[in-house]
Amino acid sequence: MKLALSALLSALLVGCAAAQRVAVGFPADRTAAAAGSSITVEIDRPDTLSASTEVAVVIAINSCHNTTCIPPADILGSILYNGPYSPKFQPTAPASLPPHQNFTVTIPAALPKGPAQLAVFHVSLIGAGPEPFTEIQNITLIIQ
Repeated sequence: MKLALSALLSALLVGCAAAQRVAVGFPADRTAAAAGSSITVEIDRPDTLSASTEVAVVIAINSCHNTTCIPPADILGSILYNGPYSPKFQPTAPASLPPHQNFTVTIPAALPKGPAQLAVFHVSLIGAGPEPFTEIQNITLIIQ
């Protein structure tokens, strides 16, 4: 009985954590962006009934010029944004769009041409405890 209860609790916690994950809604993976230009990064968070408190996001970019991209868990690269994250439904957005927040960031002018990794480090608190939750999501940009 204890084993079944423990397994059920573990599955519930994993399900709650998965519901709190963010996604880069925009730009799409492999989008071209010019060094020195400003882009909008949309960070989506699925709507959930689970208790959660958003803490922050860090948006960073790291060039993969002449090498394999280094995993963002090892190095984020140049920080483009570091601060609060407060996703909301937008009344003018399509009904299919989840709660999200847009950030305008500037690609460093000195970033080499070629692939670069745009990483989003997300921090939130979930559940009644609450339990700290962190994750990193990333996409590839093609720097021109």
